[in-house]
Formats: sequence, structure tokens, C-alpha cells
Amino acid sequence: MSESGLPTSLIEAIRYFSDQDVCVQFVAQLRWPDGPVCPSCGGTEHSYLKTRRVWKCKACKRQFSVKVGSVFEDSAIPLDKWLAAMWMIANSKNGVSSHEMARSLGITQKSGWFLLHRVRLAMQTGTFEKLDGEIEVDETFIGGKARNMH
Repeated sequence: MSESGLPTSLIEAIRYFSDQDVCVQFVAQLRWPDGPVCPSCGGTEHSYLKTRRVWKCKACKRQFSVKVGSVFEDSAIPLDKWLAAMWMIANSKNGVSSHEMARSLGITQKSGWFLLHRVRLAMQTGTFEKLDGEIEVDETFIGGKARNMH
């Protein structure tokens, strides 16, 4: 472990991120340095439900987790795998393949590919937040011929 207490090798990363509470606190600190913010209303007053690892907004009464609105959303892969994968990608000199990711983390190759693409998107944009708002797409054709519809 380094002076900051963060892992310096893959085995240390896997051990460090093996506790789900550590993972949630680590991602929450990265996403919200000034404290959690409700993704629905933007409220900053909340309570933490420790048994479910979610926050409950006092303004709109909605519950939200650290995954909501991020690249981790809509994924059944637990945070310990996500964070170990991020460590692997960030610290690999020549890149990581989906097969190597799958072997190292004990997941399928398809899940490894999914992780790689989501983490690369986060690194490209510089944030864990998902794309939202208006997205412009040019020259897109959606649909087919009406006569082929049943």
C-alpha cells in the first residue's frame, strides 16, 4: 500500500476493494467530494441507509446509490470488480484485453469487454457521469420500409 493507503499492485487492489462498504465510500468520495447530491432533485440533505448502501434524499424522499447516473449504472457487476478493473486499466503499460480482464477478475469475457468499454468511456470524458442531456447525431436512419412491417 502507498502512503495514501491506496493499493499499489493488483492483489492489493483486489484485497482493498473486496469490502463493499469501502467500495461505496471510495466511489462516493470520487463522485461527490462535498458530500452526496441527489440525482433527482439536486438536494444535499440526506440520510444513509447502511444496510442497503443507499442514500435517501430528505427533499424528494427518493433513494439513490453511488451507481446512479454513472458508468456503473445498469450493471449487475459489483463495485469491487469495477474498481479492480479500473486499477488494472489505469496501471497497465500496454493495455488490457477483455480475456485478461476476465481471467484476473473471475468474470466472463463478455463482462470483461463491457467493463473495458465503460471504463475507457469514463477515462475519455474524465468523469464517471453518464452522457445526458441533448446528444446530436447526424445522418441516422432508424426504421425500415413500411411494407416490411407486420
